[in-house]
Amino acid sequence: MSKWEYGQRIFVWAFACLVFFGPLSMGQAATDIYNGHRGQSFNKGWKFYLGDVTGAQAVAFNDGAWRGLSVPHDWSIELPFNQNVPANQWGIEGYMDGGIGWYRKTFTLPQTYAGNRIYIAFDGVYMNSTVYCNGDSIGLMPYGYSTYEFDVTSHVTFGTTGNVLAVKVNHQIPSSRWYPGSGIYRNVWLTILNPVHIASCGTFVTTPSISAASAVAKVSTEVQNQSTASHTVNINTTVTDANGTVAATNVSPSTAIAAGGLDTVVQN
Repeated sequence: MSKWEYGQRIFVWAFACLVFFGPLSMGQAATDIYNGHRGQSFNKGWKFYLGDVTGAQAVAFNDGAWRGLSVPHDWSIELPFNQNVPANQWGIEGYMDGGIGWYRKTFTLPQTYAGNRIYIAFDGVYMNSTVYCNGDSIGLMPYGYSTYEFDVTSHVTFGTTGNVLAVKVNHQIPSSRWYPGSGIYRNVWLTILNPVHIASCGTFVTTPSISAASAVAKVSTEVQNQSTASHTVNINTTVTDANGTVAATNVSPSTAIAAGGLDTVVQN
């Protein structure tokens, strides 16, 4: 989540916490921090098919014959080497084929999550990925090396009814000067957020003043209000050293975030 900056052998790590005033009934489901990532792992329980399939994004599609697996997954490395891969005169693509592959995952969301914002994040999918939730196209990412995230709140159901996430991946060759692999080759995350939350990648840390004895850490935190009412918040930031010892803390003054608004809180 947090970005950090290194300067003159001083590491500054910052973790910003959002403190709400008023009832939290809309968002008491806590967001996990999983291996340093906001959210919970969504890597297990996928179905995979190599090739193009009509209608594979539909909830009622029968994927019973598809291969079960966990991501990260690379289907190219499972294929035989091919010296005739297009435009491969210099070993482009690692002499491996690409093609089209589909992934599907069925999951449920507890009724207690209702009222929160539901996000699905992909650390990397190579390449030309189109993401569907319960049959609806929610977005695409042509580039294969970037992390991206979608808000699927309006597309999911809560309770015992299953939701279906489907991802079509189209690795067009030639596409790279080196071996890129194919498919959902990095982690996937499910994130449950209070409607008032720190924005994705919304914490920025710089060190405007550094000396041999001390440093000033400037922490800018973007707070997003996706609710229908204004909310007053505080940002509680703790800076620790490399051993985890608390070096400094700061609680920001109360800030009102308008409904549907995005505001930046700055602390030193």
